[in-house]
Amino acid sequence: MSHLSSTVTGHLRRPNEHPVEAPAETPPADHELVMKVIPMPADANANGDIFGGWVMAQVDLAGAVLPARYAQGRMATVAVNQFVFKQPVRVGDILSFYARMERIGRSSLTVNVGVYAERFDTQGRYIKVTEATLTYVAIDDSGRPRPVPRPEM
Repeated sequence: MSHLSSTVTGHLRRPNEHPVEAPAETPPADHELVMKVIPMPADANANGDIFGGWVMAQVDLAGAVLPARYAQGRMATVAVNQFVFKQPVRVGDILSFYARMERIGRSSLTVNVGVYAERFDTQGRYIKVTEATLTYVAIDDSGRPRPVPRPEM
C-alpha cells in the first residue's frame, strides 16, 4: 500500500488474519468434485477477503464442467439463477467446487455448484462458503442456440 497516501491508509482496516468461525460441513455426496483452487493475495480486497467477483468467475468455470459433457461443443453462460455468499473466503483457503446437474433442456443445461473452503490452518475441515445455480446454453459456431445431443438408447 505504499502507493497510497497516509490519509488513505490511516482509514483502512488491517487485513483479516483470522477466518470467521463457521460450522464444519461434509461436502455433498450427490455432487461431483469438479475443481480445486487456492486464492492468492492479488485476489483479495483491502480487508483481506477474496473479491466476490473472483469467486463468481471460478464458480462459472467449475459450473461449466458437467454441462460441457452433455453439450459436446460450444456453450455459453446465459444466467446466474442464484448466487449466495455464505462465508468470506480468505487468501490461502483451499476451495473445492462440487457440482450437480439440475436440468437438461432442449438447448439449456442448469447446474448447482457448492463451494467449500478448507482454511489454511484447519485443512480437512470444510466450510460451505458459496452456493450457486447457473444455466448454460449449447451454441453453434454462429453463437445461436443448438439442441443438446441426446444419448443413443
